[in-house]
Amino acid sequence: MAMVCLTDFEKYAKEHLSKTAWDYYSAGADECCTRDDNLLAYRRIRLRPRVLRDVSESDTRTTVQGMEISFPVGISPTGLHCLAWHEGETATARGAEAFNTCYITSTYSTSSVEEIVAAAPNGYRWFQIYVFQDRRFSEQIVRRVEALGYKAIVLTVDVPYFGNRHNFILNNFKLPPHLQLKIFNGMHQQDNGVPEKYHTSDPSITWKDIHWLQSITSLPIIIKGILTKEDAELAVEHCVQGIIVSNHGGRQLDGTLATIDALSEIVGAVKGRIEVYLDGGIRTGSDVLKALALGAKCVFIGRPVVWGLAYKGEEGVREVLQILKNEFRLAMTLSGCRNVAEINRNLIQFSKL
Repeated sequence: MAMVCLTDFEKYAKEHLSKTAWDYYSAGADECCTRDDNLLAYRRIRLRPRVLRDVSESDTRTTVQGMEISFPVGISPTGLHCLAWHEGETATARGAEAFNTCYITSTYSTSSVEEIVAAAPNGYRWFQIYVFQDRRFSEQIVRRVEALGYKAIVLTVDVPYFGNRHNFILNNFKLPPHLQLKIFNGMHQQDNGVPEKYHTSDPSITWKDIHWLQSITSLPIIIKGILTKEDAELAVEHCVQGIIVSNHGGRQLDGTLATIDALSEIVGAVKGRIEVYLDGGIRTGSDVLKALALGAKCVFIGRPVVWGLAYKGEEGVREVLQILKNEFRLAMTLSGCRNVAEINRNLIQFSKL
């Protein structure tokens, strides 16, 4: 079966994953309006290509937090990769390493951080974390991944409680007995794999907890889950190093802005003081181009990576990344840009339809 675009991987995954696994990955909150709008919002954006610009040579490289990556697409933190492929996150890590891009490991991984590092020892990795009520456990995780060579901590801030995901309720989702969330090894885990007191972030966390996190690590802190300029300004005031504009793939609060629609006001508020990234809805290279033109330094993909895993494990992840890289290079050059630095807001026009 020839895979020519990311939707081909989506179709394959839907046909070959169990219904429970597919529903877990595809679920959105409530009516799934935000999940779906993350994709639809890109269709409302038009490109304004320039011509006669000598694009005989092109360069897709960029940097995130000072580290060079091969193109401005990284891998978002998504959980339970072993549901899609038996090697789970270790296959994902190898795929990211092969493309010299950033892989954000999820707290809810079914491979241990030690296994992930061993599988891809030269990979560039950040670690996604929640601030749990048990601060000592959160601190232990941070120190553990820092010692293993992770290069940043990504704090997810939009899960004081889990969103209302209908598929989870209808399926009574339970982690298969042969799988575990390895970060919680040694603890009594519920049917969903998470010990009860670590089910979500501590709902009492505030901006003061950013200072606490900064006090226990020297790694850059990236905040994931910001959708407004007000919170972006607070992030800058609290001296974090980056923001991921994210609505959790539409899995938390339904009815929020699509991430690409929220991006401009956040970039405007930050004014270049820290790096701004985005996830949600990226399916083509032109989507990547649009996000960069609106000010994102890099974008991250979640569900497409899982589809690639379901297809062929590490090889499938590589194919997903290769297709996106090829599409991005083509969209960039057809728009008259020879490198990432030449991409700017002048490329964009919002549709009036």
